[in-house]
Amino acid sequence: MSPARKSLAEGLGTLLLVTAVVGSGIMAERLSDGNVGVALLANAIATGAALYVLITIMAPLSGAQFNPIVSLWLALNKEQSFQTTLAYVFMQILGGILGAVLANVMFDLAPVQMAQTVRGGSGQWLAEVVASFGLLLTIMGCRHGRGEAVASAVALYITSAYWFTSSTSFANPAVTIARMFSDTFAGIYPGSVLPFILAQLAGMALAIGAGRLLFGTKKT
Repeated sequence: MSPARKSLAEGLGTLLLVTAVVGSGIMAERLSDGNVGVALLANAIATGAALYVLITIMAPLSGAQFNPIVSLWLALNKEQSFQTTLAYVFMQILGGILGAVLANVMFDLAPVQMAQTVRGGSGQWLAEVVASFGLLLTIMGCRHGRGEAVASAVALYITSAYWFTSSTSFANPAVTIARMFSDTFAGIYPGSVLPFILAQLAGMALAIGAGRLLFGTKKT
């Protein structure tokens, strides 16, 4: 398959993922009658379900990475070139932003907004480290032993991490950037984005170290 088609798969997959995250957040908020717990539950279930489907259909095309920390890890693990990784990350970010715009338009909102929901503080930054660490370790563990379980394991992990992390588990720099373009339930204030991404990269680094200890030097 050509590099262009693989990059397109990454962009389209991330677009649909962010559309699911933001769109389900808007719908959940509108239908929950102010019950934030119900809204978060609906948002988490929809996101996990979308992840399972998107990973299943895009994995044979591009590996269904949809996440710069996953793409960077694969490059560091010498499983793909840094040139490919840069192309994937660009398409992930672009696709994510377009996904947020699409969700806004579907719900008759302004296409491009700047989110006002401030997310930060040591607890939420630590939560992003934990969320990203757990996500990457989940992928490593499945690929080491049961590669066919990646889609279901990642979907279940993210669904649960919405609830056990105080940040609601962004765990993805591309999705984090995209979510600042929708001032809705899933939004994040632009000033909160960089600390979240740095925390996600820290989680990635810790997961790489843990993966080597647990699974050895074999590609995982």
